[in-house]
Amino acid sequence: MPELKKKSLGILAAAGVEPYQQKLGEEYMSPKQMAHFTKILGAWRNQLREEVNRTVHYMQDEAANFPDPIDRASQEEEFSLELRNRDRERRLIKKIEKTLSKIEEDNFGFCDSCGIEIGIRRLEARPTAELCIDCKTLAEIKEKQMQG
Repeated sequence: MPELKKKSLGILAAAGVEPYQQKLGEEYMSPKQMAHFTKILGAWRNQLREEVNRTVHYMQDEAANFPDPIDRASQEEEFSLELRNRDRERRLIKKIEKTLSKIEEDNFGFCDSCGIEIGIRRLEARPTAELCIDCKTLAEIKEKQMQG
């Protein structure tokens, strides 16, 4: 659990927000909560976009035709790793945009499988979560059984 807390603090810090303090009697996914998650997701998406742009510029600036095959292979491997990371980040950006659409459609914060509340803390740790912890656990168990 400490890892989850550390991760959620990283996402929140990147967005410049504190963990959400729910008011007594406050309705789940109130406009204030929706604004909180919109800010988190927007900041996260912008951070990822900056990384993608930084990589493109780095690769353009650093691309060299090394005469030494070992140096050339080393650079190609480095670029390949960077591109794989950026590809993962591009997929995450799409997931973030899908989540932002769910917020606009007023369909955010509830499990896609069973419909219950996902929970503020879980969403702060993983803002793109689509399943409650119970359904996610069941899905992971089923996935392991299919592989085994």
